[in-house]
Amino acid sequence: MSRLLPSLRTRLAQHVLVPLVITWAAGTAVTLAMASYFAGQAFDRALLDDAYALAAHVTLGPVGKPGLNLSIEDMGTLLFDQSESMFFAVYGEEGQFIGGHGGLRPPALPANLISQFSDITYQGREMRTVSLRRTDPVAVEIVMAQTSATRNRLLQRLLVYSAIPQALLLGFLAWWLRRSIGRDLVPLAGLQQALGRRDASDLRPMSDEGATSASSRDVENLRLALNSLLLRLGRSIEAQREFAGNVAHELRTPLAGIRAQASYALAQQSPEVWHEQLLGIAEGEQRASHLVEQLLALARADEGRAALNLQPLQLDELVRDVVLRFMAKADAVGVDLGAEGLEQPATVLADAALVEGILGNLLNNALRYAVGPDARVTVSVWVDGAQTELRVVDNGPGMSAQDMLFWGERWVLGEAGQRLGEGFGLGLSIVRRYAELLGAEFSLTLGVQGRGVCASLRFGPPTA
Repeated sequence: MSRLLPSLRTRLAQHVLVPLVITWAAGTAVTLAMASYFAGQAFDRALLDDAYALAAHVTLGPVGKPGLNLSIEDMGTLLFDQSESMFFAVYGEEGQFIGGHGGLRPPALPANLISQFSDITYQGREMRTVSLRRTDPVAVEIVMAQTSATRNRLLQRLLVYSAIPQALLLGFLAWWLRRSIGRDLVPLAGLQQALGRRDASDLRPMSDEGATSASSRDVENLRLALNSLLLRLGRSIEAQREFAGNVAHELRTPLAGIRAQASYALAQQSPEVWHEQLLGIAEGEQRASHLVEQLLALARADEGRAALNLQPLQLDELVRDVVLRFMAKADAVGVDLGAEGLEQPATVLADAALVEGILGNLLNNALRYAVGPDARVTVSVWVDGAQTELRVVDNGPGMSAQDMLFWGERWVLGEAGQRLGEGFGLGLSIVRRYAELLGAEFSLTLGVQGRGVCASLRFGPPTA
């Protein structure tokens, strides 16, 4: 069972609220620490003032010893506090007890300090004390102590009155953020529901009819990206359907011929007839294979529109390699195959596979139609400033005016092709599609004095 993933709204809320809670907690802690510090400073200052007031009652006795001149009324005033208990003690220079509450003894006061605050436990209660050293009129150490209940209650009230309202505000902010995030995600949910309701064969673009004021640029970009994907899928599926339909339709004739020849050969007893029919079967198989290759080339051209990446290509080197590969075929059919303009470099922005496909189809056509004792096919590369032109010229029968109107249409054979009984009318269609993908200009014109055909592919500047 797959792990249940959180919703996008929950994840966005977490990404916002977790840092917010951490920041709130840290801010509250800093605020309480500062409040505690300054409140403690105020309490300590009041306690130090009481110590100075007590020091004013220290006197010098008749024998030079310190004394404490403190009446009952003065003691009541000095130790009066509505909520806390106050204690005091006075010690001489040598630590002898002079007066006050016995046993009230905080840590020793360093020699370099006049006063020092400390926390002690006295009579089982936590105390805050201050030690004060006085030398006038006599050297004494005065200790004032106060219970810390009021101080602790003040810190608790600070915590309650500062943290709880902030927590309530944080809760309200969390609710408001989740609500706002959910409202902003409504268009995305609508897009998801629209895709979920669609049939697998429905590749129409997603409309923006359900867009509301809550829609964002990101959702719109997602919709456009989905539409672009649906468009590419539609093209790919259409190309596959067309390919399947073409194969099913066009292979029926050569396969039927192969089957008829095989049946006829099986019904005969003569080895000569068998040999003749096997040659026909081999020729039919070669014709069917060539048809499938051309149909596949067209399907790849239809699917390669978006994925094509043009790169700088040395056209002269590619033409030289292709011409060398076709030499044996040209010799076999008695055609003089040559090349011109390959002595100088020619760089174009293209795809090597597509250029090879164009040149291969043009050479196949030229070698098929260039017949006779002086049959000749010439491949040339011409550089004219920023443009480069690839030409394939033959001296075959050429094309009629009717053929010139429909060249490049699928399954359309010219008069010469029908007389030869070869080809399927796909070669020039492949060339035209490849030229469109390359962004090149392809043209087909008659040769000199109407004899032969000049196929020309013109490339733009070799820069993107």
